[in-house]
Amino acid sequence: MDNNSQNHTSGPDDRYDTAGSIATNVADGFTMAAVGDLLYARPVARGNHPGFADVLRTLHGTDVTFGNLETNILDVRSKGYPEAEYGGAYLIGAPELGADLKAMGFNLVSRANNHTLDWSVEGMRETSRALEEQGIVHAGAGENLAQAGAARFLETARGRVALVSFAATFTPMSRACNPAGEAPGRPGLNALRLAKSIVVPPEMLENLRQVREMLPWYASPPKDASRVAIGEVVFKAGEKAGYSFEPNPRDVDDILRNVRRGKQFADFCIATNHGHEPGEFSREPADYEQAFARLTIDAGADAYINHAPHHVRGIEIYKGRPIFYGLGNFFNQDLRTPVGADMFEAHGKDPRVDTDAEVSAHEMAIGYPMSEGFVPLCDAVYYESVASVSRFEENQLAEIRLYPLELARTERFANRGVPRLAPALQARAILERLQMLSKPFGTQIDIENSVGLIRVKPCSAEMIASDSHMRV
Repeated sequence: MDNNSQNHTSGPDDRYDTAGSIATNVADGFTMAAVGDLLYARPVARGNHPGFADVLRTLHGTDVTFGNLETNILDVRSKGYPEAEYGGAYLIGAPELGADLKAMGFNLVSRANNHTLDWSVEGMRETSRALEEQGIVHAGAGENLAQAGAARFLETARGRVALVSFAATFTPMSRACNPAGEAPGRPGLNALRLAKSIVVPPEMLENLRQVREMLPWYASPPKDASRVAIGEVVFKAGEKAGYSFEPNPRDVDDILRNVRRGKQFADFCIATNHGHEPGEFSREPADYEQAFARLTIDAGADAYINHAPHHVRGIEIYKGRPIFYGLGNFFNQDLRTPVGADMFEAHGKDPRVDTDAEVSAHEMAIGYPMSEGFVPLCDAVYYESVASVSRFEENQLAEIRLYPLELARTERFANRGVPRLAPALQARAILERLQMLSKPFGTQIDIENSVGLIRVKPCSAEMIASDSHMRV
């Protein structure tokens, strides 16, 4: 049996069928470096950031270096303006960031997130231009939904890599759509809409039902008797109080089709989600996400990467492919400029008196004005993360190395947020936290010389082909 055929789901020759195969098809030694959010405002590659060069060396030489670009690259003196609806802060980076990303080695970035349209459609377009000028492949934003959702491709010496980027957390008016009849398409991001419910004990649900019936606008019972809707808030019964999410079936179908299509044209496919759910307070992924992540792998993804929680979450190995539920922040540069007037107002500041830095400091101290239930964004957990390097042999995941990072939290406000390798005691604490969060997924992480190591046993063809599709 050759290296490719052992991953097939039907027979030894299905990789030659007209529809294409979901099997991995990269040369031995293929490596994917993946980090979390690039909350990134100013160039760093040539700056004075002690320890940063050591971090870049861990990523050097990989075939893919991926991160989520959670900012916009533009000069507002000529393009863009702050939107009234923004993702919690106006994220903006200097025009030089495109070249800076290339100098660091990034060649693949996702674009779909809650800040994609912070600086309007013009800001989105300027960011695309800045990346394309440097040859950095990006996905997740476009002139309509078809473009935003499509896979984009990176050519590497060990195989062609597809990226499909989507966001479960996004501002409503940033969602792209396709043309319909004479109506043109709408620029924006590739969205995964989620229907949110609040889970309460059954007896509490009955009390809420009685409250709903007492309200003057109450008309007829909801079609689904297991739920109660009061205004836009939906409640349902469950054993454990919390939040529940149901993905929009049409969005799921579109994303899975784009993953399948991307893999048909590539040797390796990455599916990447920007999802804060259920919130920054949670160390566990949202209740929909494991099933959905597995569906993307069943459709052909070789890796699923979630970014957005801004702290690490667990890692799962499914059918010999990695699922990263949260890699934390790779950059967390707190000080951004310029800041839109709406953000001054949201934080009780006056642009005639207060500075951009003072608004940003207030934001970090209290968290996003729209968010609920999580610790301030200046907490230490948001300045600790990992850089992952996954290596594939014989078209199967062989190992993942996890390099603990500390983002210079103790530096002055203007200089913090740039990663360096965490010192030994802190590195162990980060990795032990990741061990605990990954254990429910059956993932064992060893710690060797302050580096996390996941060793993956080769999967049999039967295991890969097993029917483990999960409905969402």
